[in-house]
Amino acid sequence: MSTTALTPALPDAAATKLATDAVVRDDAPERPRTYLVRTLGCQMNVHDSEHMAGMLEQAGYTRASSEDEAASSADVIVINTCAVRENAANKLYGNLGQLAGVKAERPGMQIAVGGCLAQKDRGDIVAKAPWVDVVFGTHNLDALPVLLERARHNESAQVEIAESLQVFPSTLPTKRESVYAGWVSISVGCNNTCTFCIVPHLRGKERDRRPGEILAEVEALVAAGAIEVTLLGQNVNSYGVEFGDRGAFAKLLRACGRIEGLERVRFTSPHPAAFTDDVIAAMAETPNVMPQLHMPLQSGSDRILRAMRRSYRSEKFLGILERVRAAMPDASITTDIIVGFPGETEEDFAETLRVVEASRFSSAFSFQYSPRPGTPAATMDHQLPKEVVQERFERLLALQERIGAEEAQRQVGRTLEVLVAEGSGRKDGAMHRLSGRAADNRLVHFGLPALPDAASVASGAHLAHAELTGAPASLDDPRLSAVVPEGLPRPGDMVTVTVTKAAPHHLIADPVTDGPLAVRRTRSGDAWAEREKVRLGGGEDAHSHGTPAPSGPVPLGLPTLRAR
Repeated sequence: MSTTALTPALPDAAATKLATDAVVRDDAPERPRTYLVRTLGCQMNVHDSEHMAGMLEQAGYTRASSEDEAASSADVIVINTCAVRENAANKLYGNLGQLAGVKAERPGMQIAVGGCLAQKDRGDIVAKAPWVDVVFGTHNLDALPVLLERARHNESAQVEIAESLQVFPSTLPTKRESVYAGWVSISVGCNNTCTFCIVPHLRGKERDRRPGEILAEVEALVAAGAIEVTLLGQNVNSYGVEFGDRGAFAKLLRACGRIEGLERVRFTSPHPAAFTDDVIAAMAETPNVMPQLHMPLQSGSDRILRAMRRSYRSEKFLGILERVRAAMPDASITTDIIVGFPGETEEDFAETLRVVEASRFSSAFSFQYSPRPGTPAATMDHQLPKEVVQERFERLLALQERIGAEEAQRQVGRTLEVLVAEGSGRKDGAMHRLSGRAADNRLVHFGLPALPDAASVASGAHLAHAELTGAPASLDDPRLSAVVPEGLPRPGDMVTVTVTKAAPHHLIADPVTDGPLAVRRTRSGDAWAEREKVRLGGGEDAHSHGTPAPSGPVPLGLPTLRAR
């Protein structure tokens, strides 16, 4: 553990404003301090942000309103960073530059930076942005409330980076973003040594949770209203290595299949080198494990895979996909690809194009290689010119766009069950749509037929579609009524739709009949309605929907100053 106390500084305009901070803080009436968390990066970061929010709420903070969030107007703003891509630092310092002026106008406001870039850059963040109050790493998420209070008490920036995991994140309080779907970490860290990746250095060696702890968290989520969970890990299919059970991940999937009320199970991300046939069998034979797989390719060239220290080759990768599709013909497979790795030749890139053509991915997350300081690839010879990488990247995008469009077109005419998400969907002209995910995780935008208002059907009045594609504005919203009108979906409900159009990255399902939408009410839809009633002042929060927070006060510790 390294701890540093620094005196935060602001640009001159801000310094004058904050000179009276202590007086304002002492004289102002007590009120709950507000917070917001901004997330940059992967699903693991999204889930870590839920833990940060949970800890802040346990410590007495309240989430900033949507208006304040849009204006960056909160008492505490936490930025959860990523360090995987080269532009991660640009995103962070862009955010911090914008917040400097906001902080100048808000005496007592605090800014905290956590996550992978904080773990990597440590005290450099405060040196570059001295108006930051707290910097904490990936291994000590639990320290956030303590460090914020210590920074306020000492009126100096607090930088605390642990070198190893202090508390398993899943044991921390959690404020979940969704009532119908939740993330569940099964492991943290990674034992692989990919030459382009800095994650093992920042998150450490793999640490596995015990199956009973994972299943208990899943059951708690389901009890709170969730019908979908996604199992998270840097390499989920190596789960069990720490306690010596190589079949543990397949067993975990099958155990999730026995949890009553759990309708959808997903996981991300596996590693091709460790992906075994028992996992394919568990996916195919467990009804609530969805026919979806994210399988990172990275490169189709065996020579480049060796240089990346990816311990599989292209034919093994294609063999996995072939066996997955033999067991689950409708499976949707997505991937990650890096273009322009050091030493990549035109022949190597042609191999990537060959494997992508053969793989028929429904979508691909493609990246231009960027050197990450601290990784072996950053010092390799034959770093490629930007213009070469850009040209190859554009060719790959064009290929995958074509394949994605062709694979999506095959979905037209299919009937899908879609889990309704919050927010509106893609609009064409006056058509208002909602969005959701099919079983294979494809994004589906579906249209709403005309919906008769149950309260005024005799007069022929109709509900305004625009009022049904966002958050409820009042308790009069028909989605919150005891008897929801027929055909009116709520987030968390299931709808059955027919695909009418397709695009590379989404499907469209507009009404094909004049009848009402086929809606299946779920516990998740009920939980969403209860949450929205609470938000609008119409009830008590019975759906906190997260890991129960420990009871009692939060220990804040004694403010201390220690040399780094």
